[in-house]
Order: sequence, then structure tokens, then C-alpha cells
Amino acid sequence: MAVLFNVCLIASNLFAGKIFQLWDWCVLPGAVIIFPISYILNDCISEVYGFRKANLVIWTGFAMNIFFVLMAYLVLLLPGAPFWEGQQAFETVFASTPRVVLASMAAFFAGSNLNALVMSKMKVSSEGRRFGLRAVLSSLVGEMADSLIFIPIVFWGSPAKVLLTMMACQVSAKVLYELAILPVTSLLVHRLKASEGIDTFDRGISYNPFKFKDN
Repeated sequence: MAVLFNVCLIASNLFAGKIFQLWDWCVLPGAVIIFPISYILNDCISEVYGFRKANLVIWTGFAMNIFFVLMAYLVLLLPGAPFWEGQQAFETVFASTPRVVLASMAAFFAGSNLNALVMSKMKVSSEGRRFGLRAVLSSLVGEMADSLIFIPIVFWGSPAKVLLTMMACQVSAKVLYELAILPVTSLLVHRLKASEGIDTFDRGISYNPFKFKDN
């Protein structure tokens, strides 16, 4: 799950460059087809293994994102062969401005940790019941934080109405995605708990995302 989590994050960076339109008022990045999977995996890890393990996976995703961006930058610096005509297309896919990278990293870190935090606290308060409700609400909180950070930074200067519409579209699409795949998520969590013999309740732990120990 941690490996797939990282793949989803890096693939989202590549897919975000494709913009598509559903209706006249709803414009979405191509990353919307894969990025919500990272939140679903986050829910599964938080539910079965607890917040501290989810936080560790989030940090690996953060580190791998930085690694990917640095490697992409180095490859962009390599001189293209005289017969190669793909430099402009390559830059379109792999080149990101510092502002976009900063917004992406900050939004991912805040949104993912809030998702895991809400999932963990709701599990304790509900004594482990209503997984579906907890998964959707935690993702809603995380996705809202992600969009509230990413969109204003990247599209700074756009009219407030445009920014709000973009945020509403992204959050709605991602939460609907989560609802559609919820039966699969619930089945995965059930089988993981049975297979691992684990059902973690985060009682008495630290929710400090910068602390790496398990308690």
C-alpha cells in the first residue's frame, strides 16, 4: 500500500498537466483520476495500522515527491540529441515552476495528515464503528485542506469566484470518487484486519506529524 501510495502521488504530478472539462463550469486536472486513491490508501493504513504508520507513509511520499522533482530537473538539464525533437513536449510534462512544487508539497502534506488525523480520532470516538462514514468525512476534510492550499497558491490573481468554483469541483469530484469505490475500500480493510490480526486504536498517542516514533 505504501508503494502504491507513492506511485499515485508521483503519477498525479504528471497527470496534473492535462486539464479537462466536464461541464461549462467544471474544469479538472487529469490527476483527479488517480490522486484520490492516495486518500483511500491513507484511510486503509490509518484504520488498520494507526495514525503513526500513516504518518510514516506520508513522509515517504513527501520525500519521494522531492526526489522525483529533483531528478526531473536534472534530466531536463541534459542536452538533447540533435535529432531529438521532443524537448518542448518533455518540458510540458516534467517541468514545474517552484510555486507549483511548493503548493503541491504543502497541500499534500497538510491534506494527507488531516485525513489520517480525522480518521484516527473518529475511530476512537466511535469505538471502530461506521467505517464508511469515517472514510468519507476524513477524505472530505483532507481534500478540502489540499484544495484550499493548492489552488489559491497556483492560481493566485484569479477572481475569487473562479478559485471557489475550482475548489468546489475538485473536492466534489474526489469525494464522489471515494463514495463510488467505498465498497472496495471496506472489503480491503476487512481482509487486512483479518489477515494481519490488527485493528489499531490510537489511544494516548502523539498526533505531531513531525514525530516519527510510534507513541
